[in-house]
Amino acid sequence: METLTKQVLEYAAGMPEGTPLVAKELLHLGSRAAVDQVLSRLVRRGSLLRAGRGIYVLPVESRFGTRAPSAVKMVEGLANQRGETIVSHGAAAANALGLTTQVPMRAVYLTSGPSRRLKLGAQMVEFRHAPVWQLIFPGRAAGEVVRALAWLGPEKAGEAIRTLRAKLPPSALKEVASARARLPTWMAQEVSALMTHG
Repeated sequence: METLTKQVLEYAAGMPEGTPLVAKELLHLGSRAAVDQVLSRLVRRGSLLRAGRGIYVLPVESRFGTRAPSAVKMVEGLANQRGETIVSHGAAAANALGLTTQVPMRAVYLTSGPSRRLKLGAQMVEFRHAPVWQLIFPGRAAGEVVRALAWLGPEKAGEAIRTLRAKLPPSALKEVASARARLPTWMAQEVSALMTHG
């Protein structure tokens, strides 16, 4: 069992920070029962953090002690591992674009996968299943614009677009406009206004 424990920790240490660890990925090291047992023991020992049902992460060692990995790192790891599209929530996108000074209290992400909550130390990270149009252009300014507008809603979208026109490069605005057919009607209309008053 100690050998298996060592192998599991070595495997976890070989992955990028925050990559979720699941029993199914460790079956090359031992039986499902043995792997589950080792994972539980490592959590009790503090060598692993339980992020959710069947999902573990390796804490990060620093000179100040151990801490949970950053939510951003775990989100990247989860997206790569599960093949999900995971993007920041519209409130975070609006904040990043300077459309609101409201700072989201919780880490909330939109996902093509199932809605769920994972715990990273004291922080709760929430994943909300979102429609495909809200997940477009991951990691790009155009995607942040779409998510920010979705969060702001039809009443505030016009004003936001005027602000964005002054801030963003025309290429980013063109990219948003290129997705009009995939957006809800109210947003497609607002985005079209971007191009006519350009």
